[in-house]
Amino acid sequence: RWFAKSSGTTSDRSKFIPVSSQHLKKCLLKGSWDSMVLRYQQRPDSKIFTGKGLVMGGSLEAFAPYPTTIIGDVSAIMLQNMPSAGRPFYAPDFDTALMSNWDEKIERMAHILSKENMTLLAGVPTWTILLLRRILELTKKNNLLEVWKNVETYVHGGVSFEPYRTQFEQLLPSKNIYYQEIYNASEGFFAAQDDFSANDMLLLLDNGIFYELLPVSEWEKPNPQAVPLEAARTGENYALVITTNSGLWRYVPGDTVQFTSTKPYRIQLTGRTKQFVNAFGEEVMVANTDRALAETCQQTQTAVAEYTVAPIYFSASGKAGHEWLVEFEHPPTDLETFQNLLDSNLQRANSDYEAKRFKNIALERLRLRVLPSGTFHHWLRSKGKFGGQHKVPRLANHRQYVDEILGLVPS
Repeated sequence: RWFAKSSGTTSDRSKFIPVSSQHLKKCLLKGSWDSMVLRYQQRPDSKIFTGKGLVMGGSLEAFAPYPTTIIGDVSAIMLQNMPSAGRPFYAPDFDTALMSNWDEKIERMAHILSKENMTLLAGVPTWTILLLRRILELTKKNNLLEVWKNVETYVHGGVSFEPYRTQFEQLLPSKNIYYQEIYNASEGFFAAQDDFSANDMLLLLDNGIFYELLPVSEWEKPNPQAVPLEAARTGENYALVITTNSGLWRYVPGDTVQFTSTKPYRIQLTGRTKQFVNAFGEEVMVANTDRALAETCQQTQTAVAEYTVAPIYFSASGKAGHEWLVEFEHPPTDLETFQNLLDSNLQRANSDYEAKRFKNIALERLRLRVLPSGTFHHWLRSKGKFGGQHKVPRLANHRQYVDEILGLVPS
């Protein structure tokens, strides 16, 4: 009856992931309850249910050859099947929440939510920020605490939160706001943050999913050998291999994780198996660039809306390096200083990159290209990937995305 539509990369077609009734109840919805329990364990004084909660969901559509079969973002499937206990506490109405036109959806949601008593917000940061900024425009308020005095929680997932943290702290300027990361993918609800003072998540082991791991050394092999979960070592990157109660069999979602603990199993998302830059042996992962960018923004009092990175290959006219395309929310006063700091922070985050940067022998300092506001969203829209779970790819070991984006920028 239900199929979750994976976001896919900007160049790949989406996949359709089966969602059985058992998977819906014993994995997806169970994971939601689990994350709520973990939230209340950390904050027993929480008052989430004194107001309304928002989940920025996607949309649903009937599968034309078999109209009783419904396809859509996993968030939309979960909204459509929300238990009756949660429905009175959800805003906006479900028809609005499941609209397929994202421009109309955000506009309608902004008008409705600006008049509600919101206590909880949840969704992919990229699209949640668009909604929150529209609400401020409508209400003419300085920040969201002037709109919702009782808001206390933002639940996020799908992408690393670090590049967006500064923006959310400006939108919600209070130390009493707490942020919870969850790992809810099209293929299943895998993990949830159980300690708000740490930056990792508890792997949910009783959610109808059997886990195996692919070490980095196996990723490019024609017959990669997975290791069992109990072989996990902290600090190493692995690709997840999952078998689920919805029919996926030794399936590789494409996400990469590091274990911060094995008793219990706690993980951090570090990127995707297809999102890295290793054109010159530097092995840069999304976790490295997210960390370097977050540190640089903090040091320079700036905020970045979106970014992506690709290699610059050796040429007769110059050495190799990395090219960063960046949209600033609050740009730096001195771009040269920002660029130098970013390169230094990336070297501290990744020793392989640092080695290749030594005395500019292999790689030159990264090059930063500032894009006009809205360029990344324009590019996603041109690829038919606007809204839902679609995200800007942070890294690529090729220049296809970067060249396409630059092609949209007026010369």
